[in-house]
Amino acid sequence: MKTKLQMSLILLVLFSMILAACAPAQATEVVVVPPTEAPATQAPVATEPPATEAPVAIDFATLYAEMIGALPQGYAGIKPADVSAAMAEATPPFLLDVRDVTELEKDGYIKGAINIPVREVLKNLDKLPGLDEKIIIYCGSGQRGGMLMGVLRVLGYTNVFNMSGGLGAWKTAELPVETGSMPEAPASISTPIVADEALFTALDESMSTLPDGFLGTKADKVNEALAGATPPTLIDLRTPEEREKEGYIKDSINVPVGELFTSLDKLPAKDAAIVLYCGSGLRGSIAIEGLRLLGYTNVLNMGGGFKAWKTAGFAVEGVVDWTAVWTDFLTNLPEDYYTVKADVLKGQIDAASAPFLLDVREASELEENGYIAGAVNIPVRNVLKNLDKLPAQDQPIVIYCGSGHRGAMIMAALRMLGYTDVRNLGGGLGGWLKAEFPVEKGTLPAEPVAGTAPTVDALRLRDLDAFLSTLPDGFYSMKAADVQAAVDSATPPVVIDLRTPDEFASGYIKTSVNIPITEVMKDLTKLPTDKAAAIISICQSGHRGALFMMALRMIGYTNVNSLAKGINGWNAESLPLEK
Repeated sequence: MKTKLQMSLILLVLFSMILAACAPAQATEVVVVPPTEAPATQAPVATEPPATEAPVAIDFATLYAEMIGALPQGYAGIKPADVSAAMAEATPPFLLDVRDVTELEKDGYIKGAINIPVREVLKNLDKLPGLDEKIIIYCGSGQRGGMLMGVLRVLGYTNVFNMSGGLGAWKTAELPVETGSMPEAPASISTPIVADEALFTALDESMSTLPDGFLGTKADKVNEALAGATPPTLIDLRTPEEREKEGYIKDSINVPVGELFTSLDKLPAKDAAIVLYCGSGLRGSIAIEGLRLLGYTNVLNMGGGFKAWKTAGFAVEGVVDWTAVWTDFLTNLPEDYYTVKADVLKGQIDAASAPFLLDVREASELEENGYIAGAVNIPVRNVLKNLDKLPAQDQPIVIYCGSGHRGAMIMAALRMLGYTDVRNLGGGLGGWLKAEFPVEKGTLPAEPVAGTAPTVDALRLRDLDAFLSTLPDGFYSMKAADVQAAVDSATPPVVIDLRTPDEFASGYIKTSVNIPITEVMKDLTKLPTDKAAAIISICQSGHRGALFMMALRMIGYTNVNSLAKGINGWNAESLPLEK
């Protein structure tokens, strides 16, 4: 019996060992308690879950600040004409059309382009060339191209450009498009190098979920929104110099694009309505995607930028519409064009009713040729800096120079600043001497006395002084012999004769076009579209020619001169006239 009991115990132990061996492994250690002791009561032990690595936040502000800071001149924009020239080279760049297929079917595409819609580009990096190879992107207007160009540069593509104005600008330039077919399907041509998988994923998610309209808006929509009950915040991405020169939209905040991502404190809350604008739209398109990645949810970019705003005729602050000002001034010139003849001025002086005489020549000219008694001398470049030395704005002033050219410009400037009785001595001191009227010699006029400067339009004063104070030697006038040489050259200038039809009929310079001074600003389409084209203005004595030259230069024409002393000077040189 004892032997059977022992065998049973042995079998039981063996059976227990087999069960223990077959049991599943335990995650926690088992504590064995000796059989002679009662098992101790233990409190449950809390265990922490295994640590998981938190996702690293992507510093999009720094990435975009560095990317924009490294952009080449022009913010990596490239003109359609330059794209066309590049595509004609032996090894053309990679041309990427990021429009949707329906747009290609409707509007055509540029020969040689590869089409990958913008939302799909990052999923197809194998179809782009290497990181350092040249890529030119284009879309319909430039918005999508700018966004993608910035994103690719953030990813490490170093040679990416966006065609300014997109296919719309390409067509405006009358460059050819392919229609009736589709580009070849893009092929895998590279092995993408993605240094930061998290960055790539975030960029791809953002680009692939772009809404319809691609975060762009038009100038008219912005104008409507600004007139609404809750207008958006306008961020002007241009430089301060651009704002000063071209003006700006009222209440806009200037944050140059190069400083935007280090100046986010100047922006409103991330869910506030924001509209970006720059010069043409490119800088805004680059920046808007960076802001979106930073969590700004209600940002739009104004297509065409400030240029589109001005073209639409919407209000501009901080600048004078000089085209309008000069059109009004020249169109409404009186019959005497605000001139006074030498004999009339002499009569006023003799009657002790002399106006304030302002001599705007250089001191060396006064020493050589003398001056009219009682005149005050302030050289033409300094007049607007010395308004305190002139009489009140309603007092009579007569200006003179050597021939009437400089005097005409100062006369116009003062009248535009609110002086109501300013005239220019016809023919200048030359006309005075021709009439054999006396001049003072051997001395210089007394220094002008300072008084109180009048209150004038600050913007007009700024621009007029900027023009007059930087006049070059010669003051943009040409001698008759030089005009004849230019007219006879292989590339003659455009010659505008500003005299009346009767004056013109008495004799004119060949190739000249007759547009009276009071009509010339009403239709500028008669002038060259290229504002760098050579233009010469002509009148009878030089007064009207100087006015028109000044007007054109102040509205952006860069190569305008006037015939010194006009047709009178031409005749004095016995040069030929047509009749």
